[in-house]
Amino acid sequence: MIPATPLPNRNIELNGAGDGDGSCSSAAEPQRIRIRIQGVVQGVGFRPFIHHLAVEMGLAGKVWNTSEGVVIEAQGRTADLEKLVARIRVESPTHSHIHSIRTETIELQGDRHFSIVGSEEGEKTTTIPPDLATCPECLNDILDPLNRRHRYPFTNCTHCGPRYSILKDLPYDRRNTSMAKFTMCEECRAEYEDPTNRRFHAQPNACPKCGPQLSLWDGHGHLLAKRDEALIEAEEAIRAGRIVALKGLGGFHLIVRAHDEDAIQRLRKNKNREEKPLAVMFPNIESARKACRVTEIEEALLLSAQSPIVLLEKRLPELSPCNPVAPAVAPHNPNLGVLLPYTPLHHLLLHDLGFPVVATSGNLSDEPICIDEQEALHRLRGIADLFLVHDRPIVRQVDDSILRIVAGSEMMLRRSRGYAPLPIPLPQAVQPTLAVGAHFKNTVAAGIGNEVYLSQHIGDLETALSYQAFEKTLSTFGQLKDFAPTTVAHDLHPDYLSTSYAKSSRMRPVPVQHHYAHVLSCMADREIEPPVLGLAWDGTGLGTDGTVWGSEFLRIDREGGFDRVAHLRPFPLPGGDAASREPSRTAFGLLHSAEEIPRSLWINLLFVKSFGEKGLPLLRRMLKSRINCPLTSSMGRLFDAVAAILGQRFVCKYEGQAAMELEFLIGETRTGDSYPLGVDSTEDRKGWTLDWAPMIQTILEEVRDGKPIPGISTKFHNSLAEAAVDIALRVGEPKVVLTGGCFQNRYLLERTIKRLNEEGFTPFWHQQVPPNDGGIAVGQVLAAAYEGRERPCV
Repeated sequence: MIPATPLPNRNIELNGAGDGDGSCSSAAEPQRIRIRIQGVVQGVGFRPFIHHLAVEMGLAGKVWNTSEGVVIEAQGRTADLEKLVARIRVESPTHSHIHSIRTETIELQGDRHFSIVGSEEGEKTTTIPPDLATCPECLNDILDPLNRRHRYPFTNCTHCGPRYSILKDLPYDRRNTSMAKFTMCEECRAEYEDPTNRRFHAQPNACPKCGPQLSLWDGHGHLLAKRDEALIEAEEAIRAGRIVALKGLGGFHLIVRAHDEDAIQRLRKNKNREEKPLAVMFPNIESARKACRVTEIEEALLLSAQSPIVLLEKRLPELSPCNPVAPAVAPHNPNLGVLLPYTPLHHLLLHDLGFPVVATSGNLSDEPICIDEQEALHRLRGIADLFLVHDRPIVRQVDDSILRIVAGSEMMLRRSRGYAPLPIPLPQAVQPTLAVGAHFKNTVAAGIGNEVYLSQHIGDLETALSYQAFEKTLSTFGQLKDFAPTTVAHDLHPDYLSTSYAKSSRMRPVPVQHHYAHVLSCMADREIEPPVLGLAWDGTGLGTDGTVWGSEFLRIDREGGFDRVAHLRPFPLPGGDAASREPSRTAFGLLHSAEEIPRSLWINLLFVKSFGEKGLPLLRRMLKSRINCPLTSSMGRLFDAVAAILGQRFVCKYEGQAAMELEFLIGETRTGDSYPLGVDSTEDRKGWTLDWAPMIQTILEEVRDGKPIPGISTKFHNSLAEAAVDIALRVGEPKVVLTGGCFQNRYLLERTIKRLNEEGFTPFWHQQVPPNDGGIAVGQVLAAAYEGRERPCV
């Protein structure tokens, strides 16, 4: 128990008998109330805030954490107690979020002081706090030579520091975190118990005397240096072009100089990441401006307590001749993933170096991020030269979050550090439901009442290590929330590992069509009720007819069921999954199936010649026999086909590369022109098929005639926006939801929003839930609630 703080002399009578029945009393009479607060109220300085308010107002009582949230018992004049509740709502700490406040009158007690008392166990319903970036006060501490925490890389207070990444159990007390093994020294304990100190009840509080420490290892795990000397030697290695694996907040970063082309190419080779963009950490916002354009809203995101990676527009080389970022960081890409230091360790590193560094996830491609130093030594030995580690255990992996600004608002592309596992409100209450997400960009979710808790990013479930991370995340969700679901929602695809997990569990499995889940995830994100028309455009998702969907127009009815009202004309994918990595295959399959398009328009294009003399006959035989040539209506594959036809991308080095480069071609091109798309009724007359053949033939004719490629790309994007409007007009639903990975394309999304607005519709797009498969789990939870009312039409 924290020592009670004497009250100011307010001459308030605190003794007396209360009736305890909740009856009204006059404003001058003493009263005692119990206040139960739920939400993000642990790990954010909430109890110290309550203590400060109560002492200031001359109230007696106590405050404590429970597994449900925070409980306050306050005693004083009725008018003051009413004012206390009002001030809690208005003045609560910056990073807190109150979901509910319940009050009841209880019997008066003999308290004459206000105290913070020990936590109470119980049902775990409180919201788990996310990790928060270093606050300005703590940054000043570590940079101040006279401060006892000068250059201490684990400095924190109630306003910042680790939370979710170190939490083992609720309530959020030190004993339930990975800081439990570090006993506070006398000075830290004094801060922790001082109500006037900002480290009052900061659970990870520590200093150089009593807290975690740095070590520097070579590639074999041999100790090279300790404490600050470890950091200094690591910095020297980075200056010399070496790769350092740094243990951070929620996992390891691989660090190299951002302007060192050779070091970056070596990192790419070692990490098996040929061309996918790498994130860059800048020392400060001023240095970021030298390499990128930064708007006010982007600056606010970079400097926020969440401190995500933000996609920014690169400055043109001629306008930034001293650009501190090498081309190899994000080749063929006009954007750069930028973040600022968000832990004391990162701040010290970048402050000392004075130049930006690549800060990419500490893993091999397709593997989860490393969180343990011994694990990192084993898995990253062939990638990193040195290992800068520390002895504060990371309880769970928490990658950096990624956002971009689209249509004037933020769009989450990867939801993790700083945001997970904060809840997302649901438009309706759900029974306790577990959702195991998608196969790619996997996240899992827990639906409880009117909220869904979305986990941090896990990744693609392609390896045994990824599946282990998936299982660990599921188990910790249960530990932290006393979550005992009886229903598990999963993707319709029978071969996904997440589906196998769901079916092997003791819970009742609920299969959910992939694109239906996409639409529902956006509805949850924007808190909108059906009916809506949902456009779910992506690369792949098993449809209810057994084919590969991906250009879906789904009408969600008032009961939450869906009808498939429109989609692209299907085309074959020679080689199946191989076509998703080779746009040239997709283009050949699409054109081979379009007998109405003259063969002479495309047979001599570069993408056809790329197959060589042996490859072309094989493709033709596959298509003729229909062996391993699944049909698809995927919008993502249509993007791939056009990219190959335009000679831009024949083989993808990472997911979505062809589509991204097609968007990048647009540049400053501005035209409202578009190509024709046929719209045909489906055989059952319940919907429409968008025929891409007229558009593709016109594109081929313009390629033959030597028309500028940027203009062709622009008109292709415009055509898809016009198709969206065409079907919306035919369906007639006022609310239109735009979701799926294709709507990460900024030009496509903004053009579609503009055109829908012009035609009188109200478009909705993603903001806090990713539009890609990282948001699927949210939609699966809502789909389980609608179960029994789903009426798919194929």
